[in-house]
Amino acid sequence: MTTYEVAVRAEATLGEGPTWDAVGGRLLWIDILGGRVHTYDPASGRRTVRTTEQHVGAVKPRVGGGLVLNLRDGVGLLDPDGSFRWLHREVVPGRRANDAAVAPDGALWAGTMRYDEAPGGGTLSRIGGDGSVEVVLDDVAVSNGTGWSPDGRLMYYIDSPTRRVDVFDHADGRITNRRPLAGIEDGAGFPDGLTVDADGCVWVALWDGGAVRRYTPDGRLDREIVLPTPRITACAFGGADLTDLYITTARVGLDAPHPVAGSLLVVPGAGKGLAQPAFAG
Repeated sequence: MTTYEVAVRAEATLGEGPTWDAVGGRLLWIDILGGRVHTYDPASGRRTVRTTEQHVGAVKPRVGGGLVLNLRDGVGLLDPDGSFRWLHREVVPGRRANDAAVAPDGALWAGTMRYDEAPGGGTLSRIGGDGSVEVVLDDVAVSNGTGWSPDGRLMYYIDSPTRRVDVFDHADGRITNRRPLAGIEDGAGFPDGLTVDADGCVWVALWDGGAVRRYTPDGRLDREIVLPTPRITACAFGGADLTDLYITTARVGLDAPHPVAGSLLVVPGAGKGLAQPAFAG
């Protein structure tokens, strides 16, 4: 039986976006609706929390140090000295940032969604290190998990209300040939965040499903980690050897949250992750 541990006990409203920062030896994660960026060093137990001025959908490390933030009104940069500046600002009333991921070439693929989750109200955009922006998908409801195969030739993507994990062919920052990899059956929740492991398998967090699932590259379900709270939002491998699976959770909308709802969980030795690139900007 797979067992989890509580890495950081918290009451995040909408915990999300775990990302291992290899240079800093720490895990980054966020509370979207709480407007907080968390760091956690599993070796020392040291934690930090930084409050943002608006809802934050994702945080990733940058090549030169500092962080890139997918924020309600665009993409911003935190420099190593803590100063903030906008890289790309685009204010759309009723819309906010959501999940994001860094591609093998260092570009940020950043998602958005409407607060009311209206179909077609969200986007997925590719942001280069120079601040260039290309809208890749413009008919999205809730843009969520994004990741790449170990060789970078495939991109996996989730628009949560579709109840699917889709896969594209990927080359030179372009995606083509969208098709379903796996569907989530009724009663099992909605796919949210994802991560890809060293075997090319896709791990998917299930919102209102209380689990993380692992799908093989041909779409076969071969493992499920059942958790005690329903709103599982995202997962990522971390630790010095990338074998510990970190899992974020949410309390929002729960009438009687489980004691670990909103905490950062970890399943030690769950698998073997891939080193994640830092944002090129």
